[in-house]
Amino acid sequence: MVRFRKSIRLSNYDYQNNGAYFVTICTVLNKKLIVGKEKRILEEELKAIESRFDGVKVDYYTIMPDHLHAIFVFYKAETSLAKVVQAFKSLSTRRLKKEGFRGKTFWQRNYYEHIIRDENTLQKIRTYIQNNPLVDRLDFAKIY
Repeated sequence: MVRFRKSIRLSNYDYQNNGAYFVTICTVLNKKLIVGKEKRILEEELKAIESRFDGVKVDYYTIMPDHLHAIFVFYKAETSLAKVVQAFKSLSTRRLKKEGFRGKTFWQRNYYEHIIRDENTLQKIRTYIQNNPLVDRLDFAKIY
């Protein structure tokens, strides 16, 4: 039996269009795999995206122990968002394995994306990304 995964992308949208995209990529099973050198490697690979893909800029990002958030801005890009994310995941995994990661898989298969439609939303998402590490450190069980 062949199983088909339902796409979570907009069916009639060209993800190569000019604009900003908010992306969240999670580690496999949301394991806290990103510590120390892993964080450094992922940051280097994120920064390298701009030199790998014409027309793609990394606007803002944060890297957490089990996921990362990034805003990619496309302007006359010659590639799609899916290809950028796939290349990042592939190249970062390759480097992590060279540096000692022994697991079979580092990233979950898919990723979350949101098309940013205006400047107000862009600012709100930047604030969310900036505050995400603070929220992650809060232990709501202790607060309540």
